Amino acid sequence: MWIAVVSTVVFFAVLVLVVVTSPGWPEVKEAFFNREIFEESLPGIAEAFLTNVKIFLIAEAVILFTALGVALLRGLPGPVFFPLRLLAIVYADVFRGIPTILLVYLLGFGIPALGLPVISDPELLWGVPAEMVWGTVALILVYTAYVSEVYRAGIDSVHPSQNAAARSLGLSHRQSLRYVIVPQAVRRVIPPLLNDFIGLQKDTALVALLGVVEAFRQSQIDAAATFNFTPYLAAALMFLLITIPLTRLADWLVERDRRRRQAAGVVV
Repeated sequence: MWIAVVSTVVFFAVLVLVVVTSPGWPEVKEAFFNREIFEESLPGIAEAFLTNVKIFLIAEAVILFTALGVALLRGLPGPVFFPLRLLAIVYADVFRGIPTILLVYLLGFGIPALGLPVISDPELLWGVPAEMVWGTVALILVYTAYVSEVYRAGIDSVHPSQNAAARSLGLSHRQSLRYVIVPQAVRRVIPPLLNDFIGLQKDTALVALLGVVEAFRQSQIDAAATFNFTPYLAAALMFLLITIPLTRLADWLVERDRRRRQAAGVVV
């Protein structure tokens, strides 16, 4: 362990030494690590980052339920539900296949261009700009497809004997899903769900492409005003303050689940 720690410290020390002694370091330091500009731009970027947090929280709350619905549709038994299963499969394939940035553009610029009341201008009803609404919807559509696959993997990981035992006790298929299968599946997929939501938090910056003033967009404005790239560093710091704790939480949950399985005598 100590060898690994020492070797890591030495590696990064050498890396820093190489960077700070390079010929272009003074210019890079001035362009990216200007203390005055950092301190001036940080409050505005931090305030704009609240927009990222709002989008993230709204999208996450919606995705948790819609993705579970898509996953359950894919698991419906019997030929009568084949159209619903097919619809869920097509949905997951399409929205996992379209790059998020393209969908943000398509919805953010395409839907308002239709000129439909309320839909094209949701600000009339909800007081929220259309760019923010449709950018958030694009993120929801994409991440619902990804998270539905995480849920499906969790449901499939529950041993069929669990469902058989529930049915033998008189529970219907719906009841066995609600009280037996889904609770176990959700508990098992919490770590990968957190990983997906870490990606979602970072992708909230894509709404800046539609003109929404969030952390990345505000850093662009500040960088253009100062002719300096330091505001981008401030924006990156805002995202790190969210993503690093979430990453550590995901790692802790994975380790806790591993210890529980080992204590129960389950091979991992």
